[in-house]
Amino acid sequence: RAAALEQFKSLGAEPLEVDVKESGEGQGGYAKEMSKEFIEAEMKLFSKQCQDVDIIITTALIPGKKAPILFKKDMIESMKEGSVVVDLAAEAGGNIETTKPGELYVHKGVTHIGYTDLPSRMATQASTLYSNNIIKLLKAISPDKENFYFDPKDEFDYGTLDHVIRGTVVMKDGKVIFPAPPPNNVPQGAPVKQKTVAELEAEKAATITPFRKTMTSASVYTAGLSGMLGLGIVAPNTAFTQMVTTFGLAGIVGYHTVWGVTPALHSPLMSVTNAISGLTAVGGLVLMGGNYLPENTPQSLAMLSAFISSVNIAGGFLVTQRMLDMFKRPTDPPEYNYLYLLPGGVFVGGYAAALNGGYNIEQMMYLGSGLCCVGALAGLSTQGTARLGNALGMIGVAGGLAATLGSLKPSPELLAQMSGAMALGSTIGLTIAKRIQITDLPQLVAAFHSLVGLAAVLTCVAEYMIEYPHFATDPAANLTKIVAYLGTYIGGVTFSGSLVAYGKLQGILNSAPLLLPGRHALNAGLLAASVGGMIPYMIDPSYTTGITCLGSVSALSAIMGVTLTAAIGGADMPVVITVLNSYSGWALCAEGFLLNNNLLTIVGALIGSSGAILSYIMCVAMNRSLANVILGGYGTTSTAGGKPMEITGTHTEINVDNAIEMIKEANNIIITPGYGLCAAKAQYPIADLVKMLREQGKNVRQVLLSMKTGIFFCYVLFGIHPVAGRMPGQLNVLLAEAGVPYDIVLEMDEINEDFPETDLVLVIGANDTVNSAAQEDPNSIIAGMPVLEVWKSKQVIVMKRSLGVGYAAVDNPIFYKPNTAMLLGDAKKTCDALQAKVRESYQS
Repeated sequence: RAAALEQFKSLGAEPLEVDVKESGEGQGGYAKEMSKEFIEAEMKLFSKQCQDVDIIITTALIPGKKAPILFKKDMIESMKEGSVVVDLAAEAGGNIETTKPGELYVHKGVTHIGYTDLPSRMATQASTLYSNNIIKLLKAISPDKENFYFDPKDEFDYGTLDHVIRGTVVMKDGKVIFPAPPPNNVPQGAPVKQKTVAELEAEKAATITPFRKTMTSASVYTAGLSGMLGLGIVAPNTAFTQMVTTFGLAGIVGYHTVWGVTPALHSPLMSVTNAISGLTAVGGLVLMGGNYLPENTPQSLAMLSAFISSVNIAGGFLVTQRMLDMFKRPTDPPEYNYLYLLPGGVFVGGYAAALNGGYNIEQMMYLGSGLCCVGALAGLSTQGTARLGNALGMIGVAGGLAATLGSLKPSPELLAQMSGAMALGSTIGLTIAKRIQITDLPQLVAAFHSLVGLAAVLTCVAEYMIEYPHFATDPAANLTKIVAYLGTYIGGVTFSGSLVAYGKLQGILNSAPLLLPGRHALNAGLLAASVGGMIPYMIDPSYTTGITCLGSVSALSAIMGVTLTAAIGGADMPVVITVLNSYSGWALCAEGFLLNNNLLTIVGALIGSSGAILSYIMCVAMNRSLANVILGGYGTTSTAGGKPMEITGTHTEINVDNAIEMIKEANNIIITPGYGLCAAKAQYPIADLVKMLREQGKNVRQVLLSMKTGIFFCYVLFGIHPVAGRMPGQLNVLLAEAGVPYDIVLEMDEINEDFPETDLVLVIGANDTVNSAAQEDPNSIIAGMPVLEVWKSKQVIVMKRSLGVGYAAVDNPIFYKPNTAMLLGDAKKTCDALQAKVRESYQS
């Protein structure tokens, strides 16, 4: 019964449960007779327990029936000699087969207590126990049997007889001497130290043997090499093998290139890859036809693909340039980036001249464009080369589009159609990019991702329509069909998933996860239906079946994109954005294979690997697996699963004046912003506050020298968590927009070791990223998540609206630590007040 189970647990007992799920609740709250399956499982469990325990107490009764037999004779005989069984149900026949109601006896070394009058024995037993204790106490106080005398002492040691007796004396010679004074030599028990998350992780890692680790690595390489052999066997022609070679090498280059990108530039990285992914326009241009207007459905789809891709290209590059310009410092030397028009002009103009001279160098143009796109990503490895990277990206895309047009040699009418579609799309993209606020950057990236997905779907369907008449004679027809199907699926998921992400980020949709009942089964069904649709698609050569299957997979993948993304909460949006970024790259790869275009394959592999690596970085920063995030999971990989640590104590609240005094007394300050800073748009007053504080000192070296002379200097740094904000690197861009120099904005790994030497930490709008439960509580759902260790500093001021939990819904122990003060209120208003007070203080 559930009620009995709750009572047992309240006493600290550990319940034993069988695998058969069946309620023991009967009418009126009494127990009922259980099923045969339940009883068999129960007997098996009891039989095993009898061999381990020393005492068994039974009390199972069913109203109006004989007590059920729970312990057979052979179970009792398996118990150790000297064991005791107490059958409280003896009056109704007993739960133990060997019980003799009303008797106390020994059977095979096991003492049986089968009294049927236990309630009436309780008073006698209690009186006997009490009287025995009183007699022993009196004898201890006064061993003399004739005269009672005891002289209570006021000084005594812990655990001695004087200690025990002194506490019983209330009055002596008419004087109240109760309570007794504390004893001497009270032993201090060593506190039970709970293992930290790091210690538990070390124990977990130690359980993985070197053999198992090496075997896992060897299996991965075996699978990879076997897969390459399989692709070689099924390859329809050498062109496919060459394309796979290009894809593999580009993936390796992209992998190593993206790892070199500095975390502060992860937002520009996503923006520039978004722009480069607009090369889906190449697919649209290749398939466009007609005159000034398209003449059939596939040509219309192709024109639409080129149009929406151009929105990405123009808007993406402009937003990237805006962000990179924000990182410029007043002390930086002047830049003359307009000079990069020279290599761009030579590249495109030289190709036009070669084309006019009868040379076909499209493949070299594709190679050059691909290398420029690699350079775009590599340029983001440092602040000094970041704007060069954006320029190289523009050159690469421009060269790719020029080479595509040169290879097609369109008529003037068709060229006008192509130019008009891309000019209109570019105008829309530039307009959006100029008007967008940087705080809205995540939703812009999500919206642009949806355009890439839609363009991939349109291109794949159009390619199928155009190439269908040649499938009967084309040896690579099956490959074309497979790639078109996969590209449609990936594009559909990217399109709808990006729209849902946009809705959540923009506030159109609720940011909370939408946990549909049976969502995993639903997603599995959608995936199975998508895979199953390929069977008739590949077997039936008819045009109607092919188009129907492509339409079906478009719809199924779009629904799956919605169900997957809707189940992910707002806190996991950084991972969602990076995953969608990766999807857009793989969709571009599919176009490259479909059109046998090296440029699309190279760029697609770059973007796909970029998004995958950023997704990995985000998951590591949350100590979660990618599958856990994408499938709407909860908790980190280190969470033990027990009851979370109870947080006790009271918090300390301060006002703005108190905070100002703490700031003025601090020589070293670290500011750790969170998404609350973005939401409140408090980066501007904070930037001004930091500027005023930094005017009291110049750099670390001067701080150290000035301390010797007693002159006040203040050194301020920012600490950024990888998942702070709604996309990677968003807070870095927001701080740069407000004028904060990028060289004082450090990543978590760079600044964590500085907290113990820091006088004051200002936590602004952050919660989960500074939660000490990640390290102190193995049962927390964020256990093992890397966090900013702000609580190790001398003083902490937490600025947030309330003591409420963050997105992870976990209480934060740092709010109640003795070195933490809470400055509650709206972040923008609080920062404005701090800025005004500091200015007033320094001007007075």
